[in-house]
Amino acid sequence: MKEKDFEKIFKALANKRRLAIIRYLKKRKNATVGSIANEIKLSFKSTSKHLNILFVADIMDREQKDLQKFYSLSITIPNFIKHIISIL
Repeated sequence: MKEKDFEKIFKALANKRRLAIIRYLKKRKNATVGSIANEIKLSFKSTSKHLNILFVADIMDREQKDLQKFYSLSITIPNFIKHIISIL
């Protein structure tokens, strides 16, 4: 892993809303943007932005089903990130 990859991951994790998203998806396994937005009490647009940051950092996976996007925690994240997520 390159230094800029670490920076991208740590920046993605350094936000209380994104941590709330991760905690929610730890319980739910996968969810739509709308259900995540409702859970963390944030607008659909803002939630989408946070999810995209997590996706670009390879922390989230997303799958398009019809008109909805479903997000889940990535199964390919490095072990040190899995450890960080496990303590959330």
